[in-house]
Parts: sequence; C-alpha cells; structure tokens
Amino acid sequence: MFYRNIDEGKVISQEEISSGIFSLWIKNEGAKHANAGQFVGVYPNSKDTLLMRPISICETDASEGKMRLVYRVAGKGTKEFSGLKENDSVKLLANLGNGFPVDEVKGKCIVLMGGGIGIPPMLGVAKALKGEDVHAFIGYRNKDLFLSDDFLPNCKVYIATEDGSVGVKGNVIDALKASTGLKPDVIMACGPMPMLRAIKQYAAENGIKAYISLEERMACGIGACLGCVCRTVKKDEHSHVNNTRICTEGPVFDAEEVDI
Repeated sequence: MFYRNIDEGKVISQEEISSGIFSLWIKNEGAKHANAGQFVGVYPNSKDTLLMRPISICETDASEGKMRLVYRVAGKGTKEFSGLKENDSVKLLANLGNGFPVDEVKGKCIVLMGGGIGIPPMLGVAKALKGEDVHAFIGYRNKDLFLSDDFLPNCKVYIATEDGSVGVKGNVIDALKASTGLKPDVIMACGPMPMLRAIKQYAAENGIKAYISLEERMACGIGACLGCVCRTVKKDEHSHVNNTRICTEGPVFDAEEVDI
C-alpha cells in the first residue's frame, strides 16, 4: 500500500548504541505501511535547520505502529534529534522512496551487505526475509559494533572490520570471498559509495543480480528540488537525459541501471 504523509510521531525511546550512533523508536502512522529500504524525512524544530533530514527506516512493527530509526549525529539537525526523550513529538514525512524487492528474491540465496550507517536499513530487509536463505555481511571500521546481534535471529551474520579487530580484516566483499562455498544469487546493499561501486563490479563479474541503496543529501524528499540526482545508464524517456532522482525513483536501484 502506498503511503506518504506528514506524520506527527511520538518518541517511545532513544539510546546511544555506539559512539555517535542513536537508536530512536517512534510511534507513527507510517510504520504500518513501510517497506524495507524506504526512508523518512525528519524535521528539526530549530528555525535555523528548516530542511528535513533523510533517515533510513531500520525496522518497523506494523501491528504496534512503531518505527525504528538508527542514525549518526552528523550536524545540527541530527544533534537536535539525539536529545529527544520519551513522549516528545516528532514531525516527519513518511514514507519516502522505493524499498528493496524482497518478494521477488524469495527462494534464492540472498546476500545482504551493509557498511557503516548503511547497516540499519539492511536489518529491516533481513527481518522481511526471515526464513529465507539469507546471509548478512556487515562492515565496520573497528570493534565499535552496532546492530550486529539484531541480525542474528533472522539470518547468518558475517562481520568485517577495516582494522581486523573483529571478523575478517577488510570490507564486506573480502568477508564474502572468505566465506567458502557461498554463491549468492542476489546481493542487496547499502553503504558508502566506494563500497557500492565495488559491489556493482563484483556482481557484474560474477553474474549476480545486485540491488543497491544510494545515500545522498536531500532537500525535499519528493523529487521537486532535483537535489539528489544520480546518473543512469539509460536516458529517461521523459527528460531524455541520463539522470534519475534518488528520493523518488530510488533510493534502491538495480545496480546495472545506475552509473556510479
């Protein structure tokens, strides 16, 4: 069901789960309709931070009408959010973008890849695919992990750290290569652009279907401002240019369709 609206949410709880990383549970109407891989725009109250801040949906409980947002404090807006307490009101635009095609990949060997703040939305995908043949590869800089235990009831988990302090030393692709005998049919991923470029190349070289979620600065979240445009392989049939909007046509794309 398509849902997009200005929601007045209420904070259920918030905690810092890693250095500068916060987990925020909100009760709101959009949680009943969200798909794994979508995001919301959260509005700060401060008058000098008027634009909404796009934050990926980590997970939802549709029956309870609650949504979990896991985000990193990166500026004034997210700094304000980190001070939210139980019962505080939150204004957000929900739900935005297109999520991962979870129904299309069922019955296949699925690899999820998340790096840094791209890890939270992959938890929602893991939960949506619970019971399937799913393997999650999650990458961190060091042993300061977050959400890794949350994946465990839903899928097999493999960890990579840049400094080798936990799991495989290197990135998520290094961890996949180290997992003997695992041959995925599909990769779904979210993370920094260098990671997504590497995944796109790896998938192409190995004949694997890949879906990637792109992160970009956004202003409106509904495609009007054209502030989050990325290049595509094919020309848009309406504008006749090789561009698309991440906030509306994305954030999830078939990796073959975007030029990154």
